[in-house]
Amino acid sequence: MARTPLTLAALSTAAVPGLEVVATREHTTGEHGDYDAALLKTAEGRQLIIRVPRTQAAETEQAADLIALGALSGGIRSRLPFEVPTALGQAPFDGSRAVVYDFLPGKPLELERVHGEIAVAAGQAVAAIHSLPSGFVLEAGLPQQTAEDAQRAVMTVIDRAQQTGSLPAALRSRWYQAAADQSLWRFLPTVINGALSADSLLVDDTSVRAVIGWSALSIGDPARDLAWVMGAQPDAAEAVFSWYEMGRQVAPDPRLQHRALLHAELDLARWLMHGHELHDQAIIADAEAMLDTLVERVHQNGVDPLEQATSPVLDAAEVEQLLSDRPGHAEGLAPVEEDSASDENVDSQRSSSSDDE
Repeated sequence: MARTPLTLAALSTAAVPGLEVVATREHTTGEHGDYDAALLKTAEGRQLIIRVPRTQAAETEQAADLIALGALSGGIRSRLPFEVPTALGQAPFDGSRAVVYDFLPGKPLELERVHGEIAVAAGQAVAAIHSLPSGFVLEAGLPQQTAEDAQRAVMTVIDRAQQTGSLPAALRSRWYQAAADQSLWRFLPTVINGALSADSLLVDDTSVRAVIGWSALSIGDPARDLAWVMGAQPDAAEAVFSWYEMGRQVAPDPRLQHRALLHAELDLARWLMHGHELHDQAIIADAEAMLDTLVERVHQNGVDPLEQATSPVLDAAEVEQLLSDRPGHAEGLAPVEEDSASDENVDSQRSSSSDDE
């Protein structure tokens, strides 16, 4: 049952001692019911937000987000050209917990708005994240992934998607060939947000004001934070990547866009797996339909599997459009974690299925 704004306002005073709330209203952020949230106005005129998870996945995400925000010290935040949320307090509630944050300015970025100054700001914002020193991530005990780890993780996603029995053979082949291409995985791991999407970027007319959603903060493949860009118009995507590379001020990664495209396509596989994990036939059918659309694009374009000359298989914004407005797309899809059992099975599964995906 949804908690009312008044209930959440009362919870906020328990989470933040001395807090005086004078007004409240429901806050909807497109999180598809994963959280109950309310905007709060304090006696000093300050705006805050309180969020309470409604699902186990959201509770896990919230816990990881709090650890990440704690690792983002004042010194680290000062290196970023945008604001990052601050958790002000929390209180246990109904088997979960309510967390109060400062309310950050801006509206979630819409892909059709990725052009001009916004494209510049988006590229620079991602570059700033990837330019952070890695020490604070290591000190916080957050995950770190080598290029080889990233390659294995992608193989694991493909294998697990194959195990659902719903992955088209054309896509399995396309993705396996990309994952096995050693040149694709010659990159320098960086600090990454790990779950970045267009919705993570809060913007005004010309700039990125804030970045939210830090639950997957880690060291890993920078292309993961740029997968969402592949849903923008081609010229806009090129602008984001260009400004990103200028902001990094390091040697360009010649396969960055190819890995970003691979990650974007694998989000469809993650959505399929999410449906199977929940035993939700509606999600499964939806994911299967999206994968079929991707297969049609592969066949229509006759594109070689994610090679150097590859352009996005889908028309501009189609991957993002296919995934947008699907419950749990942003928050419900946790990164697939490697474990020893899954690693041991990867090679055997791949060899046993090499006659098919």
